[in-house]
Amino acid sequence: MAITSAFVLFAVIWFMVFFILLPVGLRTQGDENEIVPGTHAGSPARFPLKKKALQTTVIGTVLWAVIAWVILSGTITVRDLDWFDRMGPAPSEAGGTGG
Repeated sequence: MAITSAFVLFAVIWFMVFFILLPVGLRTQGDENEIVPGTHAGSPARFPLKKKALQTTVIGTVLWAVIAWVILSGTITVRDLDWFDRMGPAPSEAGGTGG
């Protein structure tokens, strides 16, 4: 895996985890009965962005490390995900004398 691929993988995982964690533990203005005039009752009362970003970074780093290890170790390959056999046999399984 190249450094660019590793960075893109981390960015995708980070944003996915961030969007999953956004509503976790959210308290709305309606929940706390402190609705600011001009806002919706479903608006967040408090939104700890630094805390969410830190949680996302920790969880995302762990997930990235596991996924990167699986990719680099070859535990799961692209051929393992070829459920419709569109890639054909692997070169070592193709047979022949090789020359």
